Amino acid sequence: MKYFLFKSEPNTWSWQNQLDAKNQTTEWDGVRNFQANNVMKAMKIGDRGFFYHSVNEKRIVGVVEVTKEWEVDPTDHTGRSKEGFGMVTLKAVGPFANPVTLDEVKNEPKLESMVLVNNSRLSVQPVTASEFRHVCRLGGFK
Repeated sequence: MKYFLFKSEPNTWSWQNQLDAKNQTTEWDGVRNFQANNVMKAMKIGDRGFFYHSVNEKRIVGVVEVTKEWEVDPTDHTGRSKEGFGMVTLKAVGPFANPVTLDEVKNEPKLESMVLVNNSRLSVQPVTASEFRHVCRLGGFK
């Protein structure tokens, strides 16, 4: 299993929106960054990720699971890529009892190499297994 982090502006798509979606599942579309798109191409069904509220909140609020692998995003009309930008489908697994803020992540020595710390603008990013376990402990997620 691999792990990831998905960033979303809560006023655009929030954790509550994810929970309210049919079967708590949604297509993670609209990503228009080649690096983030390549990260999504590496995802397999069953991989898990953090749901991160960006902008003002800057905190990890829950865990999602990949239920459908990368496919071309039908909302991509940029014509910038031969196969287009893509999307994956995500299902909510559960919330954090205690959301983990970006400041907490940055101040945790065990997480100093985390992409979120070093490239916080990347909207979809990989997370190592040890980082995933550690952040889950901080957030009270079992």
